[in-house]
Parts: sequence; C-alpha cells; structure tokens
Amino acid sequence: MRNTTSWQSGRTKNITFIVTKDCQLACKYCYLVGKNIKERMSWETAKEFIDFVLVHEDEFREESVVWDFIGGEPFLEVALIDQICDYLKLRMYELNHHWFNSYRFSFSTNGINYHTPEVQRFIEKNHSHLSIGITIDGTRRKHDLNRVWKQPKADENGLTMPSERGSYDDVVRNIPLWLKQFPNAGTKVTISSADIPYITESVLHLYSLGIRQVNINVVFEDVWQEGDDLRFEEQLMQLADEIIDRGLYQDYACSFFSENIGKPLDPERDNQNWCGAGRMLSVDAAGNLYPCTRFAQYSLRNKKALVIGNIKNGINQNLLRPFLTLDRTTQSPQKCIDCEVASGCAWCQGENYDAAQTNTIYERSTAICLMHKARVRANNYYWNKLFRKLELEGRRKEFEANRPKSNPTIC
Repeated sequence: MRNTTSWQSGRTKNITFIVTKDCQLACKYCYLVGKNIKERMSWETAKEFIDFVLVHEDEFREESVVWDFIGGEPFLEVALIDQICDYLKLRMYELNHHWFNSYRFSFSTNGINYHTPEVQRFIEKNHSHLSIGITIDGTRRKHDLNRVWKQPKADENGLTMPSERGSYDDVVRNIPLWLKQFPNAGTKVTISSADIPYITESVLHLYSLGIRQVNINVVFEDVWQEGDDLRFEEQLMQLADEIIDRGLYQDYACSFFSENIGKPLDPERDNQNWCGAGRMLSVDAAGNLYPCTRFAQYSLRNKKALVIGNIKNGINQNLLRPFLTLDRTTQSPQKCIDCEVASGCAWCQGENYDAAQTNTIYERSTAICLMHKARVRANNYYWNKLFRKLELEGRRKEFEANRPKSNPTIC
C-alpha cells in the first residue's frame, strides 16, 4: 500500500483563497450550489488578506502552511494566483516569517486548462512547492455521467441549448503531462447514487492511466436510494478481487480500503473532530473570512453563510470559539458513539450545518451511515482475502513490515 499521509500532516495551517466562483463545468454532484461568473477575487482583496495573516504571526503558530486555491475552477484565475504566490514568497522572506521555506501551494483542478501556457509557466516557476490534484472520475462512462460542461444560455431567440456534453476527453489528455510533472500525485473520485455500478471499472481505469493513488469518497449529502449500500458493497468486493488477484495492491492504493476503519470507538483516542473546520481559514472575493469554504454562501443550500470575520477587522474569536470545541461526542447522536463499526465514518462540518434542523454546527448528518457500513463489510473482505493470500505465499510478515500506514479516508 502506498503512503497517503499528507505533507506536514498535523502541523500545518490550511488557508484557502476562493479566487473565483466560476467553473467551466456543472458537475451534477457538486456541493457548490451558488457558482457564478461575478464573484472573482481582486488583487487588492488578496493582498490585504495576505498582509493581515502574515503580520499576525503570533496568531498562526503552526509549523507550516498550505496556501490553498479553489473555485469554482482556480486555474481560471491563474494570473491572479501567480501574483498572489509571488507576493506571498516576497512577504514571507521580508518578514523572516517562520513559514518561509515551509509552505505549499495546493490546487484541486478539473484539469481542463492544465496544458495552457499560462498554467504551465506557473507550474514551472513554483514546482518545488506545489501540490496539484486533477479530478478525473474514472472511465469515460462514469466521468461523463456527472462531470459535464456548463451549458451556454439560450440566445435571445430562445434557441434550444445543446445536449449535455461530458468533459472526459478534455481532462484525460492532460493526465500524462500531470503525472510527468507530479509522478506521485493522486486523484479524487466522488461517488453518487447514479454511478455506483461503475466503481470497479473506474478505479482500474485510473490505475491503467498511471495514477497510483485513488482517493475516493461518497458524497455526504442525503442523495442515497434504497439498496445503494448493497450495490456499493458489491462493487467494492469486485474491486477487492481485482486488486488482490492481479497483485495491484503492491503498487497502487485506493482509500476505500484501510485497516483503520470499522472498529468500535476508543473513547480516549477517537473523540477528535473529523475535519479541520475552525482550524482552517478561508477568504472570499468580498474579503469575508470563514472557518472552512463549506460555510461560504455558494456552498450552502439551506442556511446563510457563517462568517467569522473579514480582512478589515480580523477574526471574531467569539464566532470561532464553537468550532474549537468540536469533537465527535458533542455532535454525534448516541447511535454513532455506540456503533460497532464507527471508526472511519466521516462527516463534513459544513454539511452538518447545512442539513441541521437549527442553525447549529453540533448536529451531525448521518446520511452516509449505510454506505459506511457497506464499506466496512467490503473492507473486511478485502483484508481477509489479502492476508490469506499472503499467508499462503509466506509473505505476510514482509508485507506488514514494509507497507506504510495510510489514512482511513480522504475528505
């Protein structure tokens, strides 16, 4: 199994620029329900935010920093991002900031304009400090089911919009270049109800493209249909057979399979919050600050944005404080605490807030409960089969001694 531990895991501050709310695509499962072409970050806003963060060094004492850029599609604003990154490097140097030479620029991109001269110049300039993930969902069939081009508006004569067009070909052409530049990069795959039948073929297809690390999650929203969990389990067991029978586990990884999930909770060790909401920081085009991008208005279906400050007045610590008290116990129903397979069951803090009956962050959404239990059953099947094979071949001790530990899931 390959190591999926993130850079400087546990010692970083994640700071996110929402540089645009525009995207070329209109992915059907996207949690960004308010994408638009108007809300684009200005250089003035970005610069003021950078100055605010770097001048308040004592408030951001983490050893390292990940400067994260999202949209929409962040590389639609590559010129602004280039300017931001140049300024960050300059100011961290001038201030002798403790993050200088201990930083990363991180991107999750749809990959469509990855090959363009502007993006490639940016990558060449910053390569040693870059983490870039291209999202490709698997086979053309699975990818194009959800990751479709945004339709142009009907013209003044009301002409019918063109039929739905998938983006697979526009993305896959850039995978070889991406892997040449970032050989150990992984992709993130999202599973929704409609594409469950294509999980096995899609993961194997991504391996065939040369992608060795496939980070894969089900959506957290309440979209699941009756029987989805059983179909999901069947697909994961088929995938387990393929990975083990073909020996792919030696060189490839899929985050669905982890030894660290599906166990009862240890009350002393397992009471932390799942994600870093509140310990991260995000800024949008208006200069508003958020505990995570999922609390910005374009991420929310039902609730109003949860703003914790702005670049003029800084962070309101009273609004931030509830996030710093979050743990598993304070937000989970008792059935989740007592669950025999609770470990590894994920949640999204923003989805908790958006789905809650009241304006609280302490009400955990359990929409993926059955999907997690199905994953655990398939996960047990995977490890039992793999260890039986290794025992027969006399290689289990060698395998256990040499494999790195992986994260239970990737959010």
